[in-house]
Amino acid sequence: MPQKEDMLAALIGSRICHDLISPIGAISNGVELLEMSAGQNHGFDSELSLVSESVTSANARIRFFRVAFGAAQRGQGISHSEVVSILQGYATNARVKFDWQIRADPDRTDAKLAFLLLQCMETAMPFGGTITVSEDEAGWRIAGRAEKMKINPILWEVLSNPAAEMDLKPSEVQFALAPLAATQAGRTLTLEVSEAVGIVIRF
Repeated sequence: MPQKEDMLAALIGSRICHDLISPIGAISNGVELLEMSAGQNHGFDSELSLVSESVTSANARIRFFRVAFGAAQRGQGISHSEVVSILQGYATNARVKFDWQIRADPDRTDAKLAFLLLQCMETAMPFGGTITVSEDEAGWRIAGRAEKMKINPILWEVLSNPAAEMDLKPSEVQFALAPLAATQAGRTLTLEVSEAVGIVIRF
């Protein structure tokens, strides 16, 4: 049965993340075993620590990417605890910190959209900052603030106007995917972007 191109991309993302999780987990288990015997026989503590940190970082990023770029169906949930765990792991080696204030288990399509928007906001905070995800009577609110922001107006036009044309870099693909994810989730994005107020996205 033919699939839409955006769904195929999401399925590919899910497949890649799914296939990488297991070998990375195996590497992590192997490193743990080596660390248990390193003090007795090898003396490679610093090297093993570096490998362990790298594996942990890779695992956290794959878990994040699986939600952001993977397939999601309306009505499919993801637990609050899993979202928080993913963001805590992802933030370990990131300059941006995440404050996830939504207590309920979100719909996976909403979580997917939120994760893509978090990546969009990261591009405007190369020196660090805080992104808060909350919910009120108007819907979801994602707000990003930093002492120093780097906002590319043309890039954000892609997010607010999906018809806008721009050659995106691989690191900016989330700007093209977020409007598609919003449509899938039945959401409408509204943006406020400026150096003064930071970035506020509602859906």
